[in-house]
Amino acid sequence: MVFAYYKRLTLSQKRAYDKSDGVTSVRIPSASELHPLVDALEAALKKEDRNRTEILSQKIASAMAARLKVPAIRVKVLAVRPHDSGGELHGLYNPCTGVLPARMSVWMRTAQHKRVVAFRTFFRTLLHEFCHHLDYEYFRLSYSFHTEGFYKRESSLFHQLVDK
Repeated sequence: MVFAYYKRLTLSQKRAYDKSDGVTSVRIPSASELHPLVDALEAALKKEDRNRTEILSQKIASAMAARLKVPAIRVKVLAVRPHDSGGELHGLYNPCTGVLPARMSVWMRTAQHKRVVAFRTFFRTLLHEFCHHLDYEYFRLSYSFHTEGFYKRESSLFHQLVDK
Protein backbone atom coordinates (compact mmCIF):
# COMPACT_ATOMS: atom_id res chain seq x y z
CA MET A 1 0.00 0.00 0.00
CA VAL A 2 1.28 3.45 -0.87
CA PHE A 3 0.32 6.46 1.27
CA ALA A 4 -0.92 9.66 -0.41
CA TYR A 5 2.29 11.64 0.12
CA TYR A 6 4.18 9.15 -2.07
CA LYS A 7 3.30 11.20 -5.18
CA ARG A 8 5.22 14.20 -3.82
CA LEU A 9 8.46 12.27 -3.20
CA THR A 10 11.58 12.53 -5.34
CA LEU A 11 12.78 9.47 -7.24
CA SER A 12 15.42 8.82 -4.56
CA GLN A 13 12.84 9.11 -1.81
CA LYS A 14 10.48 6.77 -3.68
CA ARG A 15 13.23 4.13 -3.86
CA ALA A 16 13.73 4.36 -0.08
CA TYR A 17 9.97 4.28 0.48
CA ASP A 18 9.54 1.21 -1.74
CA LYS A 19 12.41 -0.63 -0.05
CA SER A 20 10.99 0.21 3.39
CA ASP A 21 7.52 -0.86 2.37
CA GLY A 22 8.81 -4.22 1.19
CA VAL A 23 10.32 -5.22 4.55
CA THR A 24 7.64 -6.35 6.99
CA SER A 25 9.58 -7.84 9.90
CA VAL A 26 12.84 -7.78 11.79
CA ARG A 27 13.90 -10.83 13.77
CA ILE A 28 15.65 -10.09 17.07
CA PRO A 29 18.00 -12.94 17.98
CA SER A 30 17.14 -14.38 21.41
CA ALA A 31 14.28 -11.91 21.82
CA SER A 32 12.77 -13.92 24.67
CA GLU A 33 15.80 -13.08 26.82
CA LEU A 34 14.54 -9.48 26.84
CA HIS A 35 11.10 -10.36 28.25
CA PRO A 36 12.15 -9.76 31.89
CA LEU A 37 13.37 -6.25 30.95
CA VAL A 38 10.10 -5.55 29.17
CA ASP A 39 8.13 -6.75 32.21
CA ALA A 40 10.26 -4.56 34.48
CA LEU A 41 9.65 -1.60 32.17
CA GLU A 42 5.90 -2.13 32.42
CA ALA A 43 6.15 -2.17 36.23
CA ALA A 44 8.29 1.00 36.31
CA LEU A 45 5.84 2.83 34.07
CA LYS A 46 2.90 1.78 36.25
CA LYS A 47 4.77 3.14 39.29
CA GLU A 48 5.26 6.39 37.37
CA ASP A 49 9.01 6.10 37.92
CA ARG A 50 10.50 8.18 35.10
CA ASN A 51 14.12 7.47 36.01
CA ARG A 52 13.64 3.67 36.15
CA THR A 53 11.54 3.80 32.98
CA GLU A 54 14.39 5.57 31.21
CA ILE A 55 17.02 3.12 32.49
CA LEU A 56 14.99 0.10 31.35
CA SER A 57 14.11 1.70 28.01
CA GLN A 58 17.82 2.28 27.44
CA LYS A 59 18.67 -1.31 28.37
CA ILE A 60 16.07 -2.66 25.94
CA ALA A 61 17.20 -0.38 23.10
CA SER A 62 20.86 -1.23 23.76
CA ALA A 63 20.12 -4.95 23.81
CA MET A 64 18.19 -4.75 20.53
CA ALA A 65 20.97 -2.71 18.92
CA ALA A 66 23.60 -5.21 20.06
CA ARG A 67 21.58 -8.20 18.83
CA LEU A 68 20.99 -6.56 15.45
CA LYS A 69 24.59 -5.31 15.26
CA VAL A 70 23.71 -1.65 14.76
CA PRO A 71 25.26 1.35 16.52
CA ALA A 72 23.96 2.15 19.97
CA ILE A 73 21.22 4.71 20.44
CA ARG A 74 20.71 7.02 23.41
CA VAL A 75 17.22 6.92 24.95
CA LYS A 76 15.69 9.79 26.89
CA VAL A 77 12.35 9.41 28.66
CA LEU A 78 10.68 12.74 29.28
CA ALA A 79 7.68 13.60 31.39
CA VAL A 80 4.77 15.43 29.70
CA ARG A 81 4.32 15.23 25.93
CA PRO A 82 4.62 18.47 24.00
CA HIS A 83 1.57 19.42 21.98
CA ASP A 84 0.23 22.06 19.66
CA SER A 85 -2.75 22.42 17.35
CA GLY A 86 -1.45 19.43 15.36
CA GLY A 87 -1.69 17.09 18.35
CA GLU A 88 0.66 15.45 20.85
CA LEU A 89 4.17 14.27 20.15
CA HIS A 90 4.69 10.71 21.44
CA GLY A 91 8.31 10.20 20.44
CA LEU A 92 11.13 11.72 18.42
CA TYR A 93 14.11 10.18 16.62
CA ASN A 94 17.30 12.10 15.91
CA PRO A 95 19.72 10.23 13.64
CA CYS A 96 23.47 10.19 14.14
CA THR A 97 25.00 13.44 12.89
CA GLY A 98 28.58 12.22 12.79
CA VAL A 99 29.25 14.26 15.92
CA LEU A 100 26.34 13.17 18.09
CA PRO A 101 25.16 9.56 18.32
CA ALA A 102 21.59 8.69 17.33
CA ARG A 103 19.08 9.38 20.05
CA MET A 104 15.40 9.04 20.71
CA SER A 105 13.03 10.71 23.09
CA VAL A 106 9.77 9.24 24.32
CA TRP A 107 7.25 10.89 26.60
CA MET A 108 5.51 9.01 29.38
CA ARG A 109 2.64 11.39 30.22
CA THR A 110 -0.20 12.74 28.11
CA ALA A 111 -0.15 16.45 27.35
CA GLN A 112 -3.77 17.16 28.23
CA HIS A 113 -4.24 15.34 31.55
CA LYS A 114 -0.59 14.57 32.38
CA ARG A 115 -1.49 10.92 33.01
CA VAL A 116 1.02 8.14 32.49
CA VAL A 117 0.35 6.52 29.13
CA ALA A 118 -0.64 2.88 28.86
CA PHE A 119 2.30 0.48 28.71
CA ARG A 120 1.49 -0.78 25.20
CA THR A 121 1.31 2.79 23.89
CA PHE A 122 4.61 3.72 25.51
CA PHE A 123 6.38 0.55 24.39
CA ARG A 124 5.10 0.79 20.82
CA THR A 125 6.39 4.38 20.72
CA LEU A 126 9.80 3.21 21.92
CA LEU A 127 9.83 0.53 19.22
CA HIS A 128 8.58 2.99 16.62
CA GLU A 129 11.52 5.32 17.25
CA PHE A 130 13.88 2.32 17.25
CA CYS A 131 12.49 1.35 13.83
CA HIS A 132 13.62 4.74 12.51
CA HIS A 133 17.08 3.87 13.82
CA LEU A 134 16.93 0.52 12.03
CA ASP A 135 15.91 2.20 8.79
CA TYR A 136 19.15 4.18 8.77
CA GLU A 137 21.55 1.78 10.44
CA TYR A 138 20.29 -1.74 9.62
CA PHE A 139 18.55 -1.28 6.28
CA ARG A 140 20.82 1.60 5.21
CA LEU A 141 17.93 3.66 3.89
CA SER A 142 18.60 7.30 3.08
CA TYR A 143 15.15 8.23 4.46
CA SER A 144 12.88 6.75 7.11
CA PHE A 145 9.28 6.94 6.00
CA HIS A 146 6.12 5.79 7.74
CA THR A 147 5.26 3.04 5.26
CA GLU A 148 3.01 0.06 5.75
CA GLY A 149 6.18 -2.05 5.98
CA PHE A 150 7.52 0.27 8.69
CA TYR A 151 4.43 -0.26 10.85
CA LYS A 152 4.59 -4.02 10.28
CA ARG A 153 8.24 -4.04 11.43
CA GLU A 154 7.24 -2.15 14.56
CA SER A 155 4.53 -4.77 15.21
CA SER A 156 6.97 -7.62 14.58
CA LEU A 157 9.31 -6.22 17.25
CA PHE A 158 6.41 -5.75 19.66
CA HIS A 159 5.18 -9.33 19.28
CA GLN A 160 8.68 -10.75 19.83
CA LEU A 161 9.22 -8.72 23.00
CA VAL A 162 5.84 -8.70 24.74
CA ASP A 163 5.29 -12.16 26.15
CA LYS A 164 1.51 -11.97 26.61
